Amino acid sequence: MKIVVLDGYTMNSGDLSWENLEELGELTIYDRTSESEVIERISDSEIVITNKIIIDKAVFEKCKNIKYVGVTATGYNVVDTNLAKELGIVVTNVPAYSTDSVAQAVFSYILEHVQNVSKYNESVKSGTWVNSKDFSYRKFPIIELAGKNLGIIGFGAIGKKVAEIGIAFGMNVFVNTRTVSNTNLNVKFVSKEEIFKNSDFLTLHCPLTDETKELVDEKTLKLMKKSAMLINTGRGGLVNEKDLADALNLDNIARAGLDVLSTEPPKENNPLINAKNTIITPHIAWASYEARKRLMDVTVNNVKSFIEGNPINIVNK
Repeated sequence: MKIVVLDGYTMNSGDLSWENLEELGELTIYDRTSESEVIERISDSEIVITNKIIIDKAVFEKCKNIKYVGVTATGYNVVDTNLAKELGIVVTNVPAYSTDSVAQAVFSYILEHVQNVSKYNESVKSGTWVNSKDFSYRKFPIIELAGKNLGIIGFGAIGKKVAEIGIAFGMNVFVNTRTVSNTNLNVKFVSKEEIFKNSDFLTLHCPLTDETKELVDEKTLKLMKKSAMLINTGRGGLVNEKDLADALNLDNIARAGLDVLSTEPPKENNPLINAKNTIITPHIAWASYEARKRLMDVTVNNVKSFIEGNPINIVNK
């Protein structure tokens, strides 16, 4: 079978191997593919692997050989799954591969905020400690997490892992989620209003839907403590970016740790890029070597299972 990877750089920037996928068919890998190149590149392929490249009606109409689309992500909104089902095309995803990495990233933002490690490092490197009269000095606040309130919106695999870590730090964990599930974790389920009001740290782990679009806006930000920190490793569209930038610039909340923005790469005029008190990373919370290796392994296994006639991780049954 002809296999085409449309945007392989996302998963593999050179530190992983395509060898196992190559064994399954005639493989062509593109690091990046523009919208205008999609149809030409997959016109005669049976298996298409995509991360962010859109496979929609226009593509399916022109590429009649497609039998399988593998999405190298958990979210699969880049594919018209309903049409694929009508056409008998299998679409798969890779669930829960980045849970540990994203949860770890959440606490990297939190710990940077409460411990100010990078600021102290810069201070020492600039000579402050060498010239200090004391063995220790405190230029920046240091805050204990024990006893602080951790709010989690969304309680899937990542939300639960964040809760586990918060509990290990001795934090009080509050959860707001559309569907309350049974859990052995010591968390308290609360309303949206309560979680914005009570959280010292509020982290977003819900999907982006019509219901959750811009759930962080001027109204909900006004409910938050001035000392609170917002963390978003979910989707940029969960946040009204102008409203958040205004809240940060006016010191209405203390800080934001953001791994996602509404448009990626962001425009130069994105209000959060130059807002006060932000930690912004380029959508890398998921991207540890270990997570990407799991992503590769499951992607290959998805393709192998499809070829063998027993497809797994199907999202359009």
